[in-house]
Order: sequence, then C-alpha cells, then structure tokens
Amino acid sequence: MSVNFPIRKIIHVDMDAFYASVEQMDNEELKGKPIAVGGSGKRGVISAASYEARKFGVKSAMSGTLAVKLCPELIFVKPNYERYSEISNTIRSIFFDYTNLVEPLSLDEAYLDVTQNKKGNPSASLIAQEIRARIFNEVGLTASAGISINKFIAKVASDYNKPNGQKTVNPEEVIEFLEVLDIRKFYGIGKVTAEKMYQRGIFTGFDLKQKSLEFLETHFGKSGAYYFNVVRGINNSEVKPNRTRKSLAAERTFSENLSSEVFMLEKLEHIASEVARRLAKTKVSGKTITLKIKYSDFTLQTRSKTLPYFINDKSIILETGKELLYQEKLNNSVRLLGISLSNLNTEKRKKTEQKRVSAQLKFGF
Repeated sequence: MSVNFPIRKIIHVDMDAFYASVEQMDNEELKGKPIAVGGSGKRGVISAASYEARKFGVKSAMSGTLAVKLCPELIFVKPNYERYSEISNTIRSIFFDYTNLVEPLSLDEAYLDVTQNKKGNPSASLIAQEIRARIFNEVGLTASAGISINKFIAKVASDYNKPNGQKTVNPEEVIEFLEVLDIRKFYGIGKVTAEKMYQRGIFTGFDLKQKSLEFLETHFGKSGAYYFNVVRGINNSEVKPNRTRKSLAAERTFSENLSSEVFMLEKLEHIASEVARRLAKTKVSGKTITLKIKYSDFTLQTRSKTLPYFINDKSIILETGKELLYQEKLNNSVRLLGISLSNLNTEKRKKTEQKRVSAQLKFGF
C-alpha cells in the first residue's frame, strides 16, 4: 500500500544517552560504568542514565533513591549544562552543512528536512549515515536516526535501532510499519493514554486504525484527530527552523516537604532569581507569570497572573510569585515549586520581523 499526500524526506537525529555519554567522554574513569546524571540526594531526580545503567532499569525522570535500589553500583554525576550546550551547538553546525531546515527539539535531538539539501544527495538514508559518522568522528559521540516521509514516523523510527543505529521507513512501507507498531511506541501516546487504549482493545496501530474518527474524538478529545491521522501516515507538520520560545521557567524540588508558605519564600526567591537570570541571558521579557506547585501526593496545581506590560525584573517576578502563593490555601504539603514566564515578547518580535520581510518583498529589496 502507498500513501497519497505530499512526501518529504525527514531525518530525526537523536543522540544516544546524551548527557551521560558526554560525561563518559570527558572522564575516562566513567567509561563502561553505570552512571546517572543528576538524581543524587534524598529527593533527586535523574536527568539521564548511561546504557550500562539502563540495563538495570535505571532511566530518566526516576528518583535517585529507586535508581540505587535497582543498581547499587550506580555513580551519580552532577549535570554540566554549559558543556552539553557546547557539544549540542557543535553537532547542530554539522546539521546545517546539509540543510537550513533544522528544528531542534532539545539539546540532544532535532528534525532535518533534506528533501532539497545542500549536498544534492537524493538519499536521506545516506545523508543520515554521513551525519552520524561525522558526529562520531568530529565529536566523539554516537547518534541514532530515523528517516521517513514525515516528522512523526521519523521520530518513531529513530528509537528502533538504538544505540548507534538508524532505520528508514520508505513511502511504500509506511502503512505496514504503523499497523504492526505497538501503541506504546506511538510518539504522543503516554502511559496513561496507552492504558486507556488498552481498555478499549487498542494494542497496535492496526487496532487503532479500525476506530472511527468519531470514536477517537469521543474517548480521547482533541487528540483523537491526531491519532486518526498519524496511524494512516498523515502528519503534515513542517520542519520549523525558527521555533519561537513560548515560555521560560525554573523550578526546585525540596529535600523535605514544606507545609507552610512562610518556609517557601526563601525557595521562591532563588527560583525567581534563576528565571530572571535566564531572561537576561536570552534577552526576552514576558507578561504572564505562573506559579507551579507539586504537592506531596504528586498532584499539580498552577496559578497565573498576566500583567499589562512586559517584565524581566526579579523583584516583580518574586512579588507576583508570592501573591500567587498566598492566593489560596495550599491543598497539602509541597515537594516542588516552579515559576514560569510566558506570553513572551518573542512572539511580538516574530510578527514585527514578518512585517519587515513582507515590506521588503513588496518594495523589491
């Protein structure tokens, strides 16, 4: 079977255990050993785990306490985000040797549209192979890649032959590939949604494809249309090289649960300082301040306030954060607080730039 919509050549490059691999590359003593980046301390959460640690079931977002139970020999390493960013920029420069259509998702993964590319190479698979070889030779790290007709399938495919491998899903293979795919492998379907699908007899792409659009929208809301389309190989999202930042945030998990707002004020000040530092570094401002509260029972609550003007000042962020904290009584003791700033002036800049470019085109510049 074949698909009947515009076909692009999309590569999804995903670095293998990126943070952990950088640490092992920089420190010979860590090579071949089970390591976890972050996660140390009573309430620590792991950011990344080496493949040696993953064999024991250690993975990102897991508590350090549980990780040690699974792997007693686990070595914890403090994150060095400046180093990760430096390496990421080097890798990204390799991508741009092939196409300007590069959409980073994070420091360790990105989409590339190579339908038309700088090398004039018609084979996306060969381009992916060459990029992975260059990353290994020039940086010293391994990467995996998925290659297909759209972003969704490319991302799913990049996870197939990890680590240090790649998988191509050609146009004529798309439908069969998706039909046999375990529903848990569908990008965008998390653990909770997968459980809901299991309860409705949906275990594979084939099962999902048997459900009508009406059925999926009834049981999965707005996401229903997305599931209906992607299982048919339809995902027309373009690779967007200039993704506009929507928000900027910082948060902190406490070593002990806090039960009174008074004990949270000092923590809130540190968080506000970090948000202000990041705003200054990225040279952006915002209007909407949101306080994130995670309670001891892991329930989440957010409280927001939109100001009539753009701000990036720590004192205003902190005072608004305090106001939101005292806005209503806490539901329980608190394990995490976070502050984010959204409604950023990056959107305003984007619109201004679009108008400027339109004006230049209009007048022939």
